Amino acid sequence: MTGVNSDRVRIMMDDGVAVVTLARPDKHNALDEAMIDSISAAAVRLGDDACVRAVVLHGEGPSFCSGLDLERLRRKAVNPRALVDAPDPLGNWAQRAARGWSVLPVPVIAAVHGNCLGGGAQLALGADLRLAAPDARISIREIAWGLIPDMGLTYHLPRLVPFDVAFELTVTGRILSGTEAAQLGLVTRTTPDPLQESLRLAREIAGKSPDAIRAAKRLLHDTWNRNDPSAVLLREATLQQRLIRQPNQIAAVAAGMAGEPPRFADPTVDLS
Repeated sequence: MTGVNSDRVRIMMDDGVAVVTLARPDKHNALDEAMIDSISAAAVRLGDDACVRAVVLHGEGPSFCSGLDLERLRRKAVNPRALVDAPDPLGNWAQRAARGWSVLPVPVIAAVHGNCLGGGAQLALGADLRLAAPDARISIREIAWGLIPDMGLTYHLPRLVPFDVAFELTVTGRILSGTEAAQLGLVTRTTPDPLQESLRLAREIAGKSPDAIRAAKRLLHDTWNRNDPSAVLLREATLQQRLIRQPNQIAAVAAGMAGEPPRFADPTVDLS
């Protein structure tokens, strides 16, 4: 097991699973400039590591992430980088902290407990899966501070809920329990222990062909809600063609036929 630490975010690697911990528990992992920088840097670092098979994102202490550091907001205006340092495929400085997880080549699971508010909710929405405690408190909270969501919500939320649900949550800032969030489709499902269940799921994913897992994420992100059947089907066929008869695909078939655990190499398939 190896680890990389900063003042705000820790990364621990264990057998292909990267555990990314927001490490500001005394502030419920509130987002200040250092936290946002560290979150974005963690996503970039993991994206460059071929050994990573899956990622679990969670918060240390009583909450996943309580959103923007309000004490800082009272003392200082929002950093202009958060709004103007575009264009970039991942958005501006603040947006990249959430969008970086959705473009990571491997699955990202957010383990949500306690407060998951405002920027914290947008960070969780950047993950591919969200496992939440039934009593988690989840809210698109920016309206309470006279703001609108600005960390990629308008990209991620339409993939999860209908317009009217998204609109109501955005203009009311209503706090949902994890149970209600699951009913609305905002989180994948609830579980009494989000972190342990996320780790279990990540290990299951890490045991599959890394080429196929990466291709599956790429396929769904490239084609979801795209109103062009021909392009969608072509993308599906192209990625499948690149997987067939590659070493990890052959290893998966051989292991399945022998009834033995597969042994996969680091991913090598070009998914561009």
